[in-house]
Amino acid sequence: MLAPAQLTQILQAVGRGFAIEPGAEITSEANPGTVDQSRFETLRRLGVNRLSMGVQSFDDDELGFLGRIHNADEPGRAMALARQAGFANINLDLMFGLPGQRPEIWQRTLDRAIGLEPEHLSLYSLTVEPDTPLAAWVSRGQVAEPDPDLAADLYEMACETLAAAGYEHYEISNWARGPLQADGLPRFACRHNLVYWRNGPYLGFGPGAHSSLEGRRWSVGRSVEDYIAGVAAGAAPIDYEETLSPALAMGETMMLGLRLLGVGVGRADFQARFDVDLAEVYADTLDPLRVQGLIEISAARLRLTQRAWLLGNQVFAAFLPDAA
Repeated sequence: MLAPAQLTQILQAVGRGFAIEPGAEITSEANPGTVDQSRFETLRRLGVNRLSMGVQSFDDDELGFLGRIHNADEPGRAMALARQAGFANINLDLMFGLPGQRPEIWQRTLDRAIGLEPEHLSLYSLTVEPDTPLAAWVSRGQVAEPDPDLAADLYEMACETLAAAGYEHYEISNWARGPLQADGLPRFACRHNLVYWRNGPYLGFGPGAHSSLEGRRWSVGRSVEDYIAGVAAGAAPIDYEETLSPALAMGETMMLGLRLLGVGVGRADFQARFDVDLAEVYADTLDPLRVQGLIEISAARLRLTQRAWLLGNQVFAAFLPDAA
């Protein structure tokens, strides 16, 4: 988490450059092992109204494997401090599918997370990314490669446990409290991520930031020194950019929107954006997926069936231009 002084400068700069809507969601990430009451109080004074805590697990052995600096008890203390500072919208990140992860340990993590009563939970399956310590351990045989069947079992366990606790499973990896709103989403759904899932425009600032606006997307290099030099010269150093074709823009709108389990992709929204009905664009794609029981389509929307929650990538790929 950024130091309060740095975050103050950033939010002040945003306020000078943009008109921020009243009640806009402003999220700060927090590491449960490096927070204190004064920092939370400073964040609230700055206008931050949502916290996202990288808890990952409530098991000390798993936290050690993941290289986390906090122990299993510190998230509870951090949550208490955040509540005292006035935060009423808190997300906890959890990770499952660790090599050899025992279901009873995962169940305990879920139960402890629920016991803290966060408004939002994000659950991610461990993946082996290139050029990471985990990739090196797996290649040397020091650690078993994550088991997709185990991950699927743990995911289904989470779906059942969180549903019983009153959380709405509104996106493949995300659950939230709160009654459903007019848009079909729970009150505490993450507004920031909804922009991505709806394939909307967004601007990113700083080294490594990504942006997408008016059919173009770009990213900035990760080097802090190059970024500072570029800004001083009048332009951030862009290291990648592309203009989206209509076919790719439509395909990504389908791929991302289908992650929203209840609302899916609204046909009227798709028609308004691309001036064509999605059933017409994907006439040859929809029938095979429907026959396999992976999608359901109505006059209002297209969405995944529950059977497809674990097969989402198979469905998403069918809508991308290269799939043909």
